[in-house]
Order: sequence, then structure tokens, then C-alpha cells
Amino acid sequence: MSGQQKMILVVDDEPDIVFALVTILEDAGYRTIAKAKADHLAQQMHQSEQLPDLILLDMLLSGQRGTEIARELKQHPTTRHIPILMLSAHPNAEREAKAAGADGFIPKPFDMDDLLEKVAAFL
Repeated sequence: MSGQQKMILVVDDEPDIVFALVTILEDAGYRTIAKAKADHLAQQMHQSEQLPDLILLDMLLSGQRGTEIARELKQHPTTRHIPILMLSAHPNAEREAKAAGADGFIPKPFDMDDLLEKVAAFL
């Protein structure tokens, strides 16, 4: 990967999923930040000096729905430019993700090559 290493924020409340995503992404040369909880995520990002280049966001998080977070991030001028790829194992989730403003969707269980292709397409 040339130039500056791209940073990806991984938000999922399942530790095994977070571990798998972080491992795959870091092995591919990306920097990652992982969060198990999304409480106040949008507010934290609006105040952050270093924003991620892409967000991988689970749709069903304990405490808050990923679709709500995606909507909030896409409505704010500081974060609306950041691509969001939503993840879910639920039927009809892709349609909900798009309606929430997500730029893409990755079904769970995810295929490693498909994940990396979709990430690269938005970076």
C-alpha cells in the first residue's frame, strides 16, 4: 500500500467479530481502531481531530442501533464524507443499511476477499 496507511474504525459488540475484522484488515496493511460500544460515537467523532478513512459498523449493537449511528454520522458536516460499510446477518439488512445512509453492506458471515474488495473500493 503506498502513501499514508488508511485508518478503519471497526464497531461491533461481538469480540470474535472484532478480532477477525481487525486481524484481516491489519494483515492487509490498514490501521484499525476497534470499539465494542457505540455509545456517543457520533459525538466523539465530531470532536475528534483524527477521523477514520472508513467505518465498519455492525447494525445491531447493544445500546444503540447501527442504523441510527450511520444516520447521525451522515447528517453531520464533519463526518458525512466518511464511507460507512454496515455489517449484519439479518435478512433485509442491506435495504435498512442503505436507507440509513450507509455506503455499502457486508453480510455476516463475511468472506475475507469480499470484505477486502469492498473496503478497498471505498478507500
